[in-house]
Amino acid sequence: MIEGENYPGYVVETRLISLYKANIVGLLFFVVFILLYGIPFCLLWDLKEELAAIKDSLYNKASNAWWVYGIVIIIGVVLHELIHGIVFASFAKQGFKSIKFGIIWKMLTPYAHCKEPLRVRPYMLGVVMPFLLVGFLPAIYSIFTGNLPLLFFAIFFSGAAVGDFMILNLIYKENKDNLVLDHPTEGGCFILKKVTNPADL
Repeated sequence: MIEGENYPGYVVETRLISLYKANIVGLLFFVVFILLYGIPFCLLWDLKEELAAIKDSLYNKASNAWWVYGIVIIIGVVLHELIHGIVFASFAKQGFKSIKFGIIWKMLTPYAHCKEPLRVRPYMLGVVMPFLLVGFLPAIYSIFTGNLPLLFFAIFFSGAAVGDFMILNLIYKENKDNLVLDHPTEGGCFILKKVTNPADL
């Protein structure tokens, strides 16, 4: 837990999300993104052939499709967290020295943790960027090219960004000059608000 004396001149507020709730809300997000991406895709492309090809690859014992799809998901998870880390590091004074990667094993939740506080807007950029690069942009590309496997990838990683959206919801109204520090052990962050009147400390 962060201690106020570590940041003199700031009032520290804790903002947390429930990882259990994030998993439940995530199911709703998947439905939203299935509709959001799937409807325009279905209006533009005939799915019968691609669905048949995917089904055949999954049921063909000689096929390595399950391995391929599994590896693609793992790569996507790594990319998601790496993008968090790269964006956070680009704004952190200590760069990648301030970034820690890991997994919350009780929830099987990977994370990228920034150990120094960032301004609100750079922090928000670091939070939302994986959704944009690994979820939204692949979805747009898949819709225009008719790439069904990529559409599935985009839906999965858009829905997987639910925790990031929940954190954005906690901080998007904050003053842009406030600082945000990742919580070291929970899903969420600390808000560091600069105090102009010492009597408020």
